[in-house]
Amino acid sequence: MTDYRSVPVVTSGQDYRAAPTQPGSRMARRAAAAAPPPPPDDRPPRGHRGGGSGGGQNKMRILAWVSIGVTTVMVAGALTGYTVYRDAFSNIKKKSVNSDIINPRPVDTGALNVLLVGSDTRAGKGNAQYGQKLARTADAGGKRTDTIILMHISPNRDKARLISFPRDSMVQIPKCKNETTKQEMPPRRAMINSAYSSGGIACTISTIETLTGIRVNHFAEVDFSGFKNIVDALGGIEICLKSGVNDKSSKLVLPPGKSLLNGEKALGYVRLRHYGDGSDIGRIKRQQIFLSKVIAKATSSELLTDVGKLRDFIAAAAGSVTMDPELANDTEQLIDIAMSAKQLTAGGVKLTTIPWLPDPEDKNRVIWKQPDANELFTSIKTDTEPATPAPSASTGTGTTTKPKVTLKPEQVKVQVLNGTKTFGKARLVADQLAKEGFNVIGVGNYEAADGKSLPKTEIHYAKAVESAPDHAGTLAGAVVPKPAPAEGKVAATNPQPYTPATPPTSTPPKGTPVIQLVVGEDFDSVKVTKLPDSVNNSTITASEQKSVCT
Repeated sequence: MTDYRSVPVVTSGQDYRAAPTQPGSRMARRAAAAAPPPPPDDRPPRGHRGGGSGGGQNKMRILAWVSIGVTTVMVAGALTGYTVYRDAFSNIKKKSVNSDIINPRPVDTGALNVLLVGSDTRAGKGNAQYGQKLARTADAGGKRTDTIILMHISPNRDKARLISFPRDSMVQIPKCKNETTKQEMPPRRAMINSAYSSGGIACTISTIETLTGIRVNHFAEVDFSGFKNIVDALGGIEICLKSGVNDKSSKLVLPPGKSLLNGEKALGYVRLRHYGDGSDIGRIKRQQIFLSKVIAKATSSELLTDVGKLRDFIAAAAGSVTMDPELANDTEQLIDIAMSAKQLTAGGVKLTTIPWLPDPEDKNRVIWKQPDANELFTSIKTDTEPATPAPSASTGTGTTTKPKVTLKPEQVKVQVLNGTKTFGKARLVADQLAKEGFNVIGVGNYEAADGKSLPKTEIHYAKAVESAPDHAGTLAGAVVPKPAPAEGKVAATNPQPYTPATPPTSTPPKGTPVIQLVVGEDFDSVKVTKLPDSVNNSTITASEQKSVCT
């Protein structure tokens, strides 16, 4: 039987999805993204992310976020009468990409995960003036995305997290079909946005799924024209500046204080490079505040109750966005997103930038900080189960039963046993539980009667302890997939005490039952609810940004 002892520490940063750090010259990376080659990137190096030039990420992040407002308000029309807006809905551009995704896909858990990307095509009136000289043509030699955002809406549709992936993240791009030739391109290490340049949205979806392990259910793309049209249809967005702006690069002149921006000025604002401390982080925070205001206005009662304004907005939005047909043709799903977004402005949308570190091979690029990034991904993967109402204390027959007790992880004592042939599994799972606050008191092994690995994870508790089922239920709710607790404990092989890296803040009282978690081959992970400081420090809450001046 395997033994947990003397096992080296293994972090989720060693997961196959993490971006490798092997070196590669910039020329080699560009060459690898060819066939056909992506459009030239004539922008200057962004430099270290503490202070930067480079505005591509800025202009695109807002475009992607506006897609949420687009889907939100388009379907609000359906709530006031689908017939009135039928023509507008039919104008949504659709693109089917499922046949172009050639990598194994993560399991669909039932959560709603939408990939939002912004295309920097210069097609459209007024768009050719933006960007570097070589990009000032109708098609700019191709399209790129400087923004990739994964929107996760919780099962109860009352919370959301939008994860921004910096365009200069060096990651492992999986094998993909070339968007134009349909020829298979081999895996390569490159900037994450090169997936879109050569393989389009299908390769971008594959890249995100491979790196994060999260199933992407739908996607939405929006371009410069779409961004400007949407902002104009909303009647503009009000921003607040601590100091005035006179920036030639973004073609923007604004006074200090509050300003109402139309689409053209808003595009200049999100492209603004020289303002504040000039840092990339400061610029990202300004954009996220702007995005939260877009969503607030797009879901406001003022717009939703004005049939004329709503119809105009839907018409502008529908012609500005490309979606997968499964989403574009599913009115119920769009309504679901719309109603979600309306709740989210009050309940709080969290906007997070992936925790990062400078790439050791190129300080102008970044890699994702591990295991922090993978813990963030796990929190999304495991946020799949809607909260259920507390059980009633009545049986419906005039008698009453004792209601279930809601326990915190700190109140649950756990012994973790390795029922698999994987060396060190008990300690790995114990570490995950301890991070989430569970009081892990021991580890060991479990020998099945047939000598084989246990196929499914089990939870056992002592039948004699009245409160044990409640403790077992709390533990079961933290494990993916969720095991069904069973009466009767099992014999542990080679049991040993467990000491967590960080001592628990409290100790359960004497007499607290010890619940056994026997890890089987089907074990995926412990649900992550306590995120690392690096994630929390790179997150803002949309509902708290109303009166913020930047």
